[in-house]
Amino acid sequence: MSYLGNKQVMADNIKYYMKLHDKSRAEICKDLGFKYSTFSEWLNAKKYPRIDKIEILANYFNVNKSALVEKRSPAANTADQNSQQQGYYNDPEVAAMAEKLHTDPKMRILFDASKNLNKQDIDFVVNMINELKKKEGIND
Repeated sequence: MSYLGNKQVMADNIKYYMKLHDKSRAEICKDLGFKYSTFSEWLNAKKYPRIDKIEILANYFNVNKSALVEKRSPAANTADQNSQQQGYYNDPEVAAMAEKLHTDPKMRILFDASKNLNKQDIDFVVNMINELKKKEGIND
């Protein structure tokens, strides 16, 4: 049986990555600009998202599109959990800063995460972005 295009598989996978990344519906809708009702239909397996929305979700969770549209194996779940526990960054403070930069739509476009960045590098990038925003008269 093919699971590609299965609304329930998609719903289960989105829920899995929401839990893995500790994200709520409201957070994801706010971060990605999705309508809450539309996102809820995906989570309740009532509708299937368009490919552009699947790609946005995949980028948000930092996974391939196939991780959202294909049925997950138990081995994949364990591998994802181990990867999440180990983390991409060695320093938890740097990881938190990078996550903010990655998920904040106003900043992520300017930031390409690298494992070799340290706290000072990320602070520099954040301060530069904030100074540019001040110069442009943008207040958050």
